[in-house]
Amino acid sequence: MAKFQYYTQEKLDELRAELQFLKSQGRADMAKQIAEARDKGDLSENAEYDAAKDAQGLLELKISKMNEIVANARVMDETNIDTSKVSILSKVKIRNKKSGMEVVYTIVSEEEADLKAGKISNSSPFGKGLFGKSVGDTAQIQAPAGLVEFEILEITR
Repeated sequence: MAKFQYYTQEKLDELRAELQFLKSQGRADMAKQIAEARDKGDLSENAEYDAAKDAQGLLELKISKMNEIVANARVMDETNIDTSKVSILSKVKIRNKKSGMEVVYTIVSEEEADLKAGKISNSSPFGKGLFGKSVGDTAQIQAPAGLVEFEILEITR
């Protein structure tokens, strides 16, 4: 059964563009590499040809996976996001109860996650721990350093 993933329109457009590039330019480049390797002689002892065929298989696997991702992608309408609870595409301001440090994260799909940009996956321990919480709630999240408690300060979109 296919699992739907929610994306911003920007990310979905990026995924579609990458898929189109792989299907057109990626396949053309791969065919050229195979043709060049084939021209180098006996195929039974041609390591370059074998490597090119392996790379072609990996490219086709990546294209297949990306086709599945794009087919199961859904665009989240940001205007319909309920800001009373943490959900996908919510921007959440949290405070570490122990250290007092405050951070802001946006909850996104796995493919969009980028910690440096403040985007965490909804399937990560932090994403799961924050999901469904309201302002004022405490989220207990199991981190590598142990159980950490965060207070939800603000939820926006």
